[in-house]
Amino acid sequence: MLALDGREKYGQPSPNTAVLKRAFDIMGSAAGLILLSPAFLAIAIFIKLDSPGPVFFRQQRVGKGGCSFRIFKFRSMIVDAPHRGTALTVRADKRTTRVGEFLRRTKLDELPQLVNVLAGDMSVVGPRPEVPEFMAFYTVEQRAIITSMRPGMTDYAAILFRDESSLLDQDADPVDIYRREIMPIKFVYYERYGREIGVLNDLRIVIATTLLLISGRIPQWLGVESKLPDARFLRRREAGANP
Repeated sequence: MLALDGREKYGQPSPNTAVLKRAFDIMGSAAGLILLSPAFLAIAIFIKLDSPGPVFFRQQRVGKGGCSFRIFKFRSMIVDAPHRGTALTVRADKRTTRVGEFLRRTKLDELPQLVNVLAGDMSVVGPRPEVPEFMAFYTVEQRAIITSMRPGMTDYAAILFRDESSLLDQDADPVDIYRREIMPIKFVYYERYGREIGVLNDLRIVIATTLLLISGRIPQWLGVESKLPDARFLRRREAGANP
């Protein structure tokens, strides 16, 4: 378990809000699992036909209070992918399968996390759960804020970095870019969610996520940047390569 400091109360809703938020999670995840069961079956068949290996991918993530849990996803990479690169998925990652590329682009690989939500490890909305390797890059104070909340399937940062792999490639160190460029921006949005935590805001974020998946655009009313800062990242990387 990761150590917390005196700010572990940050992001904790009132008792009534906490009950409503958990009820929203239970009803939403249960309904989703039932309604999407045909899609789960179809995806499982395509995964098995496309490449050898299990249907689901499980990985250790850091949850509320710094406790670890195993997240569920549809497998989108070859079986030995963890041994052929970092925990990050980079642009045109050769470890990604044909079906996996489609699942990642449409975010369908995330659907099994409804099981994590129903089990109480995650919430529908909350900071995305990080792997221990990258969680350690945050400061103690930042970890305390992030782990004071139950991690979620979507949030402000997940909406902004909907195509995170496009910022990472094999030509530059993806871990360094993620740590120095992406993680600080994600934390700003994690902290914002901690201040705005509530059922109505969760519903607002879920609607925005749905609209994004349908239209490819972030609704302006969400108050999140509309585009990934690709140009800024590229300029910094070019400046580093050509001092």
